[in-house]
Amino acid sequence: MSIFIKPFMVLLCCLFIFIDGTGAQEVTVIRPYNQLRNDSLLTDSLKNLKQLIYFNTPKRLSTTSSAMVLGKEFNTTPVVAYPLALAGRLAGLSVSQGNGEPLNEGFSYRLRGQSPLIFIDGIPRSVTEISMEEIESVTVLKDAVSLAMLGVRGSGGAISIVTKKGSPGKQQISFTGQWGTQRPLQNLISHSLDAYNYAQLYNEALVNDGLSVAGNGFSQVALNGFQTGNNPYLYPNVDWRDQVLKNSATIARYNLNTSGGNNYVKYFINLEHINQNGFFKESDINTNYSTNAGAKGYFIRSNVDVNLTDKITAGIYIQGRILNKNNPGNAAADNIFSSLLATPNSAYPVYNANGSYGGSSQFTNNILAQSINSGYSLSNTRTVLTDVYLKHTLDDLSKGLWVKVRASFFSNLNENLVRVKSFAVFEPNGVSGTGETTYRQFGTNSEQGNTNSIGFQNRSDFQELSIGYNRTFSKHGFDAVILANRDNLVNGTNLPYTIQGISGHVAYNYDEKYLAELSFAQNGANRYPNNGGFKYGFFPAAGLGWNINKESFLKDVSWLNNLKLYTSYGKSGKNNTAYYTYMQVYNASPTAYFGSSAAAGTTVGESYLANPNITWEKAKIFNAGVDGTLFKNQLSFNVEYYSNVYSDLSIVRGNNSGLLGISYPEENIGKQRYYGWDAQINWAQRFNDFGYFISANASLQNSKLIYSAEANQRYEWMYRTGHPVGQNYGYLAEGLFQNQQEITGYPTIEGYSPQPGDIKYRDLNGDGVINQYDQTTFGSEKATVFLGSRIGFSFKGIDFSALFQGVLNQQVYLSGNSYREFQSGTAQAYEIQLGRWTPATATTATYPRLTTSSGPRNGAQNNFVSSSYWLRSGNYVRLKTIELGYTIPGKLTKKIGLQSTRIFLNGLNLYTWSSDTFNGADPENYTGGYPIGKVFNVGLNIQL
Repeated sequence: MSIFIKPFMVLLCCLFIFIDGTGAQEVTVIRPYNQLRNDSLLTDSLKNLKQLIYFNTPKRLSTTSSAMVLGKEFNTTPVVAYPLALAGRLAGLSVSQGNGEPLNEGFSYRLRGQSPLIFIDGIPRSVTEISMEEIESVTVLKDAVSLAMLGVRGSGGAISIVTKKGSPGKQQISFTGQWGTQRPLQNLISHSLDAYNYAQLYNEALVNDGLSVAGNGFSQVALNGFQTGNNPYLYPNVDWRDQVLKNSATIARYNLNTSGGNNYVKYFINLEHINQNGFFKESDINTNYSTNAGAKGYFIRSNVDVNLTDKITAGIYIQGRILNKNNPGNAAADNIFSSLLATPNSAYPVYNANGSYGGSSQFTNNILAQSINSGYSLSNTRTVLTDVYLKHTLDDLSKGLWVKVRASFFSNLNENLVRVKSFAVFEPNGVSGTGETTYRQFGTNSEQGNTNSIGFQNRSDFQELSIGYNRTFSKHGFDAVILANRDNLVNGTNLPYTIQGISGHVAYNYDEKYLAELSFAQNGANRYPNNGGFKYGFFPAAGLGWNINKESFLKDVSWLNNLKLYTSYGKSGKNNTAYYTYMQVYNASPTAYFGSSAAAGTTVGESYLANPNITWEKAKIFNAGVDGTLFKNQLSFNVEYYSNVYSDLSIVRGNNSGLLGISYPEENIGKQRYYGWDAQINWAQRFNDFGYFISANASLQNSKLIYSAEANQRYEWMYRTGHPVGQNYGYLAEGLFQNQQEITGYPTIEGYSPQPGDIKYRDLNGDGVINQYDQTTFGSEKATVFLGSRIGFSFKGIDFSALFQGVLNQQVYLSGNSYREFQSGTAQAYEIQLGRWTPATATTATYPRLTTSSGPRNGAQNNFVSSSYWLRSGNYVRLKTIELGYTIPGKLTKKIGLQSTRIFLNGLNLYTWSSDTFNGADPENYTGGYPIGKVFNVGLNIQL
């Protein structure tokens, strides 16, 4: 047991010190970058990395801030979009998912609080759905030296994806098949009220609002009907979630790739197909098409590198993809979930007694019919990209000198095919003379209509010329590159958006002990005011590093393998893609001077107010860190502090005036600061056939709003400036009024007479009235902490790994139809409202008195205003992925011609620990949207 005690104690101590870090690697490669680069598994990957302008030097000789994860660490994760597999793995990168709909997952990724630029093989891309098997590595770049060469679009950081390449040797063929089952995680819809409780609460809300139950609410007969369920047609109690959603859906992925080469040609070819079904139920009435929300993807990649001569190499990388998405006809999946939030269980039966769809004058859109009887829609996306390069080494002129040219073309097209039909719903209207039920009809049944449209279409071309030099003279090492590139994007009918310029990077080291780096970019874009058509800016950065372990005073410290201090500072930009907003545009429209005809005259007006001084946003980026390896490289760690100031942010002045008669333009006047810590710690150890690893990371992120041109405020507490970016703003709640005596003499919202059970607010200026002068920022201003941890082991043919991901000091604001009762008058209500205030529950209530948002005592105008009452803890920790695999002994598989065979089981989103805020609902999708899936997956990998 002593072999486990030591690393766990080290990790426990270090976690109190370190704040964030990179995701762990496999047992054999859990070492910092300078150790990884010598691993045979990474040789080709790092050669490719070095070709990128953002990775000119190895980590040991670099002052840059980066975190890398190998593709093999996550390529069996059962997702379509690769960012979803990165959550919890990389230092500073936070990934969240707000939706589970196939190809519409609603995920977001932020790097130190910003939106990073994505690169695939060194070229900017907007693609987030590619074959997982084609990814060799993913690296996040966060410091000024790494980002300065991006110039006008580097301030948000970058995610660099390197695809797999071939290597000389015997041809390798690999097939992987995965088959999984998804189960929907709970969200708000899972906690909606049944018809009886809903009707009771609605009647109670009517009374609270001073309205009569008679004629407005549910009679006692109706309450009895809901409770007994004896007449489901007249008194329905429909669990619409159960009617529309399935309890499980399948997902499958198949991948076939081959790689190899010789001294002249190297190749990697990959084919992949993924099929993800959705959670919507289907019906036998649709025999020729599906109404489920499913997706199918087809991916192909061919990477070929050729040695044309001893000094000239060339390559052509081609990728194609087809993404097909299916949905019900007259509504996207989100619209169906909006209907689920807006429709109580008591609204209408699914079917009437005569088999027709149920409905009413108020609810004319039967949710089941909306799902299965409105036709279907198809969304097809087709993408093709081609990258080519030619590189010439110039050792004859000077050893280490080279020149390279490359070009790329990208085309993306989305086409929508909608085959829609309408349906009628019926409401019982009485009984005819023959005793038959009569119905009122709402809507009509129609034949299927067909429409076709282009959803989006874009293309881009990229060209680059680079010259590099890499050489060591005695103890002096030099690595330099200078390049000129042009990136041109045409999106739909927009005019071309072009970024071009030159950039460079120089790295110097003395005896691999003292390090210095300089980066710069002189580039610009074509959408800013400038006589020459382009507006250029200069973006410099510098970094210093010190490999302390190279010093003589540490040469006898046997337990220290590497220790480096490094720092960098520089300037970068963020292109706000201003679409020629510096040009004043006028529009003309017919105007009727007399009568109703619009042909009598024409008025000319400004479409918007132009800003002739618009420019890109800017960032000053500071980074300082220390990393090292100890105990024969078994323990590795990294700690970084960053402070990034973003200025010239494009915002609309908060102190503008409506007297102008037109909206104010965006101006470069905003200023924010993001700062915090990233840290990591990894431990890996092997004993003969047994090896294990433990990795922990956490990222601490602060922000501050420095300037936003706020309107002048009467009181200091009313300003948002000086508080975290995006801090909630409104009233400070002080609980609920318990009785009329508390209300008497207490400050209240102007024009409103509160009732017992209403929220009471703090009177900040003490004037006896609650109004705008009592509004302020509210909620915790502590730094948000993003967590990630990975553990695993291998023993002979068995391997196991698990990934945990979470967030601390996160707060969520609960509002709208996705949380509050009876929004829009008669929408759904939820279990949380059972804890509402009543005279009987006054001391234990967890929710204000109920309201229908109407009537003389309408509580919405007091209780639903922005206030700290609705702010809750959003903390959670999730068992993100887990995998168990077994590799059949080679002596058995080689008898049938197989190099190796691995069987594995894995899971995604298996268990979550979260605050009481979510009441068992998923903490990333708690509002009632398309549920995220919990996936159980089995797979097989065969290598020939």
